[in-house]
Amino acid sequence: MHENPSRRGGRSRREQRRRRKARRRRMMWAVTTAAVLLGASATYTAARLYSGRASAPTARAPQTAHAPRTTTESQPATSAPPVPMDLESALSRVTALFSDNRMSVAILDTTSGESATYGEGAFDTASIVKVNILATLLLQAQDTGRELTAQERAYAAAMIQNSDNDSTSALWTEIGSATGLDAANERLGLSETTGGDGTVWGVTQTTARDQIRLLQAVFGDKSPLSTASRDYIQDLMYHIAASQDWGVTAAADAERPTALKNGWLQRSQTKKWDVNSIGRIEKDGRVYFMAVLLNGCSTQEAGIQIVEQAAVATVTAFADTLTD
Repeated sequence: MHENPSRRGGRSRREQRRRRKARRRRMMWAVTTAAVLLGASATYTAARLYSGRASAPTARAPQTAHAPRTTTESQPATSAPPVPMDLESALSRVTALFSDNRMSVAILDTTSGESATYGEGAFDTASIVKVNILATLLLQAQDTGRELTAQERAYAAAMIQNSDNDSTSALWTEIGSATGLDAANERLGLSETTGGDGTVWGVTQTTARDQIRLLQAVFGDKSPLSTASRDYIQDLMYHIAASQDWGVTAAADAERPTALKNGWLQRSQTKKWDVNSIGRIEKDGRVYFMAVLLNGCSTQEAGIQIVEQAAVATVTAFADTLTD
């Protein structure tokens, strides 16, 4: 689960997004097949849905008043299921690059409640589990009626904003490792996530659908997390390190804020990479929760390119099917 993020200098997040989008246009949806080796055939389903080491930054209190978003997303009223959307077709130019693939995508429009998924099965979380770990810590603190300590806040900030592994390991132990995570997930509605064995939190298993459920718990108003707890997680996800601003953010409007957590992990036996991205994005006036999980890449950079292309293709096609 060792992550070694590449540095991108001192550019602003907006400038980095513009540069990446320009690069994607020049690539014309091409990622060299030599750079990508993925495993097991993916399938499509559409339905309604109800890691890195850096120095720890100085702990700070949440700055919710300055975050450019509302604290919660309204939960849509239940209505007739939408016509299933063909995400398999939307992603065909991405998946055509693979002889085999291991990718899953899920997206939810927070206004209509319509959603779609692509791909089946469980995936390594890598560092996206860090949002889940923090949600678990906050639930446990709520249960005892206490605030997080200064040390816990320092760990949480380093874990989410800089994807610091040492801070994550400390909090993983504090929450009771997989036992604590699994217990919290029963309350958070994550039915397809299982905590990693022992100290290996990065191989926690999850699905793209469950990551959408986690985002609903973090950003929605129907959640076992208190308003203060949700505000705290949101603030950290809105202020990640600029060097880690990639992934589903590629599908967002450049001028709009993205709440984000990425994960990348090189497996010790196969030397293949897992590259994942989850977040809340805004595009053309709509708010989406999105997860892209990708296992089996030959390089981290190839995985990032695939994740970003999949995110852009999904949002573009999915938006055309939505009704208010």
